[in-house]
Amino acid sequence: MFLSRFRVNTARPGARRLLSSPQTMHAAVMSSFPGLLPTDIPTPNSPRVLWRLDHQARAEVLLYIVSPDRPDLTHLVEQAGWPAAAEPQTPGWQTRPYAPFLDKLSTGDRWTFRLTANPVHTIRRTPNEPRKITAHLTPIHQMAWLLERQERNGFRILEKPDDKRLLPSGTTNQGKQEHHGDRYELTVRDHTNRTFDKRSTDTANKSKPVTLVAVTFDGQLEVTDPETLRRTLTQGIGRAKAYGCGLITLAPAPPTTPSQQTP
Repeated sequence: MFLSRFRVNTARPGARRLLSSPQTMHAAVMSSFPGLLPTDIPTPNSPRVLWRLDHQARAEVLLYIVSPDRPDLTHLVEQAGWPAAAEPQTPGWQTRPYAPFLDKLSTGDRWTFRLTANPVHTIRRTPNEPRKITAHLTPIHQMAWLLERQERNGFRILEKPDDKRLLPSGTTNQGKQEHHGDRYELTVRDHTNRTFDKRSTDTANKSKPVTLVAVTFDGQLEVTDPETLRRTLTQGIGRAKAYGCGLITLAPAPPTTPSQQTP
């Protein structure tokens, strides 16, 4: 497994084309692997190519890729990077083996994390109506979507210490929905509606409009099942993985003060 980072040169027309369409970016990412054919479909329980765009600032956009094979991002440098500055030692992107980091994960480790995901659920208005996949649109429901999945993905999201909560319990009830906004070390940001044309193999209908909701979660977690978390880091969380969703990355957590220690 490999983790790669590529900084997008947002001033270039090629970069603007890539950033405007998840379908186009997906094709560019998948073209980074010489041994991967367009017809190859990942198996359900195997590592896959995951990617995410982090908008640090208007002119600072980073592309992260997790992949089973080492990528060649030369074409991305030529389209959306700084090709004149590229050298053999610094080709315009950074790639590191991911396995040494994954192997060191242990129960009880604490990390900050970032995840861009497509939080959805299924609904039906009448008992006889087929279920329809619908996006969660509010931060309350989006946060609940991730909290429902933490255990099955090998981690738990840390709770804030009492002295950092605005409410005594950190939780309020809004109708039937419990609001966890002040209870956990978790924030929801960068809510975007991504609309693009999905290519179709049907010649009578060459493109199909697709709209998906993507949100970015930032927070702190504790490892509860290292093996399951390794699988999560290499297989992703949720739907729309081909379109920049599902990739979760970890970074060192800030030092824990005595008041933040879990009894």
